[in-house]
Amino acid sequence: MFIHKKILIYFVNNLHMEIYKYMRRLLIISFVLLTSVQVFSQSNPGEAVKWYTIQEAENMLKKAPRPLFIDTYTDWCSWCKKMDKETFSHKVIADILNNKFYPVKFNAEGKESITFLGQKFINDGKAGNAHQLAVALLRGQLSYPTVVFLTQENNEYAISQVPGFREARDMEVILSYFADKAYKTQKWEDFQKSFKGRVE
Repeated sequence: MFIHKKILIYFVNNLHMEIYKYMRRLLIISFVLLTSVQVFSQSNPGEAVKWYTIQEAENMLKKAPRPLFIDTYTDWCSWCKKMDKETFSHKVIADILNNKFYPVKFNAEGKESITFLGQKFINDGKAGNAHQLAVALLRGQLSYPTVVFLTQENNEYAISQVPGFREARDMEVILSYFADKAYKTQKWEDFQKSFKGRVE
């Protein structure tokens, strides 16, 4: 009887130990999964922007007119990276860009030849590292990041530049001003004052 009791105690102790190890593993796995989900949701808070090349956007523009939103950036620009991470990743901004514009990512120091609106642009080194198209879009004011709005009226195109880093709240106002064509009827100052956005 004494031996059986001893075996039973040993078995129970071992069982407790196995349960403890199992619970510990389960806790660790749960913690890792929870942390991963939180990190993912922070880095991907909503729908991603569907970026196009400028040639793709021009082709779509011919079929179904929308304003072009051109994000001019460079590889070395830290504020450009910050705007990618904090502004363009916001679900409201992504939603507006994807549904109201043809959003374009354009490397202002790229080396490729680009034909846009019937004109060929190259990077010939005459403006330092800047591409000819960047010089044209930014009208020689080469600062990064700068976003460019290309709007069309009666087969004519108007270019509007907005230089500098913009937080999601500010970007929503700017995007809405062009997306809603408020620029046709309202001054920027008046629109900005009366605007009520979705970005919290």
